[in-house]
This record gives sequence, C-alpha cells and structure tokens, in this order.
Amino acid sequence: MFHPLSLFIGLRYTRAKRRNHFISFISATSMVGIALGIVALIVVLSVMNGFHKEIQERILSMASHATLSDPAGVMEEWPPLLAEVRAHPDVVGAAPFVELQGMLVAGSGVSGAVVRGILPHEEDEVSELRRDMVEGSVDELAEGEFRIVLGRDLAAHLGVGPGDRVTLVSPQVSATPAGIMPRLKRFTVSGIFSVGMADYDRNAAFIHLADASRLLGMGESITGIRLKLVDLWAAPRLVREIAYDLGGFYRVLDWTQVHSNFFKALAMEKRMMSLILFLIVAVAVFNIVSTLVMVVTDKQSDIAVLRTLGATPRRIMAIFMVQGTAIGLIGTLVGVAAGVLLALNVEAVVAGIESAFGVHFLDPSIYYISELPSDVHLSDVLLIGASAFLMSVLATLYPAWRAARTQPAEALRYE
Repeated sequence: MFHPLSLFIGLRYTRAKRRNHFISFISATSMVGIALGIVALIVVLSVMNGFHKEIQERILSMASHATLSDPAGVMEEWPPLLAEVRAHPDVVGAAPFVELQGMLVAGSGVSGAVVRGILPHEEDEVSELRRDMVEGSVDELAEGEFRIVLGRDLAAHLGVGPGDRVTLVSPQVSATPAGIMPRLKRFTVSGIFSVGMADYDRNAAFIHLADASRLLGMGESITGIRLKLVDLWAAPRLVREIAYDLGGFYRVLDWTQVHSNFFKALAMEKRMMSLILFLIVAVAVFNIVSTLVMVVTDKQSDIAVLRTLGATPRRIMAIFMVQGTAIGLIGTLVGVAAGVLLALNVEAVVAGIESAFGVHFLDPSIYYISELPSDVHLSDVLLIGASAFLMSVLATLYPAWRAARTQPAEALRYE
C-alpha cells in the first residue's frame, strides 16, 4: 500500500481530469459527508460533556464528596474525630451535620423536605451554599434563633420569603398529657438559595446544627461528618481508607452511591447519542464503497495495462486502497479540525445565531442553564477520528479486492 507506484496512481485516481468528473464529485461528497458526521459527533458530545459537567458541579456544590456516620445513626464525642479527619492528607475540608426529614407548613402550603443542620462557617469547607444564596445570608443561621434557609422552589411552593414564618414538623414524637404528639417548631425564613437542581431547590432546607440537635433530642450529638476530598473521582476508595485509618466502625457513603442512577443515566444517554450520530459517519463511509466500485469499473482498461506491465494483484489492490484511504483521511482530518474549532466556540456561535435571528434556544425563565456549555474531551476526539478513519480503510477492501481479480484479457477484449 505504501509502495511509490501505488501511492502515485491511487492519489491520482482521487480526481478525474479528463473523462469522469462524476467520480470526483462522489469522492468529494464522501469527504464532506465524513467531515460533517465527525463535526456533528464532536460538537454534540462536547455539549453533552458540558451539560454533564455543569450538572455535576451543581450537585456537588450541595452534596459532599463523602460522609462518615455512626451505624447507630448518632455520632457522639465528635469534635476530636472531626479534628482527626481534617488532619488526614486526603481531606480538603470537613463539617459536621444533623439531618432529618420533616414537613414544612406555612399557611395552606405544605411540603416535605430534607432539613440539614449545619455550622455556617464550617459548611463552607464542603459545599457552595454561601455562593448559591440569592436572598439573605447563611450567616444568619445562629444558634437558638431558629432560622431556616429554603430552596427557591420550596419557598415559592410554600409562598414564603425572608422574614416569614414556617412550621417544621419532625418525625420524632413527644409524650404529652394529650397523648403522643409530633414535635413542632416555628422557624423564621432568613434566606433563599438556588442551585439550579430541582432535587435541592424544591426539597432542601438548612438550619443551625444546634437547633437541629435540639429538635431531635440528640443533645450534643450529630448525624455524621461531611467530607471534601482531594480527588472526587477517587472518593469511593479514599473515604474507605480514611474510615480504616480512623479505626472503629463507621458507615461510609460517597457521591457516586448517592447519585449513581442519575450519572449512569447520563452515561447511557451519551453512549446512545454517540451511536446514533455515528450512523452519519457510517453513511458517508459507505459512499466510499460506491465511489471505488465505480472507479474500478471505469478503470478496467488501466488495470489490465498495469497487469500486463507486471503489476501484481496485491499492487492493484493497494492502488485502490490508497484512493479510498486518502478520501477517508482527508475527510477525517477536516472533520476533526472543524469539529474541535466549533466545539470550542459553540457558545459564541449560538449567541451570534440568537442575535441574528432574534431567538433564544435556552430561555432563562424556563431552563436553569441558559447557555450551551461545551467541554471538549481529547479522548472523545481521538476515538471519533480513529473510528472514522478505520471504517474508511475497511470500506476500501471489497472494491480493491474486485480490482485485483480483474483479468487483463477480459478487460481488453472490447477495447
């Protein structure tokens, strides 16, 4: 295939100077088809990567990388343990928390919620709650003041805002002369946050750690310790190593377990979209087969002359493999270059289209992400380019094999 004669004739056949310009047109169409398919794949996968990264960052801005808790559900004598955890080399930050599931009531509005008790300044080590505040401040969660911070959608459902009062009904009960009654406590809304994820904006609320412990009757105990690790992708391994180094028995939970179904769904979506879009490349590659079959038919006399001059069947086969490979290589290189360039500038391109036509693809009043994020992965680009090129090479085999089987006498009989 790399013999000078095969390269020269094969590359010369990619264009027709005198006789059959239609074959050159089909060759160019195949190149453009491969390039467009690769561009579509790279851009779509990069945008999907950008969306996945944005969603992941929003989830992890509220969910810790991992948690350590006692199997019994109550962690006592936790300050020394917290100091030991913070001293671990794999831990970037740690914060105590108390978690309960309750019901929030305001007027006629009722909603279930996951309420987390936190220490505001220590919470900064493991989450971005302070950054996500849209009204009020997380610092207003003071011990004994019984203030609460609500997600934006939860506050809208209850019809409350900063300064309004809500009643938290906890699942714990108290024995009273009137019988067994659920524990109720009125809180003042001191702030509202927005993460951009319905799981948190609609279902989460925060109060002070001491207020949560008092409401649950836990005294000075906590539910567990939230961790921020040096490498979030290694969280499953690191949190177990940390628990082992601490000694004792702890229940460990990392972010991949909490959101496993969600991230598996995203991964499946990306794989299926890749497969569907790769069909565009497959159709373009199939055009190479059509092109080479026509070229072999058109060049029957040329093949016969080359055979009579001593060219072997392998040399003839290599000539047509060079032609098809050249088409695939040019289409792949152009597609990869254009795809990466467009993926890196997709936000500017979309903004220009929106400005020119007066449309908005992602209305900020409907979608939390109002711009198209793009995250180009080198592994995706290399895989797409290599796959397209490999398919192009494979597409040359059958037409080249047919050319190698041409018999000189039969080909020249009617010339």
